[in-house]
Amino acid sequence: MKNEKRFEVVYKEGNAFGMEIKILIDKETGVNYIFTASGYAGGLSPLLDADGKPVITK
Repeated sequence: MKNEKRFEVVYKEGNAFGMEIKILIDKETGVNYIFTASGYAGGLSPLLDADGKPVITK
């Protein structure tokens, strides 16, 4: 089994109230995901461009 991590955090911001936003890249597919969390709630979604297609980093 590989020790290498599949996802890389390339952007992160938050505030004093516990809100957090991260952009992650899947290093195998290049697909970018946006993750948001606030308190006990959170969500993950593919990051989309203006045409509604997934953002892919090469």
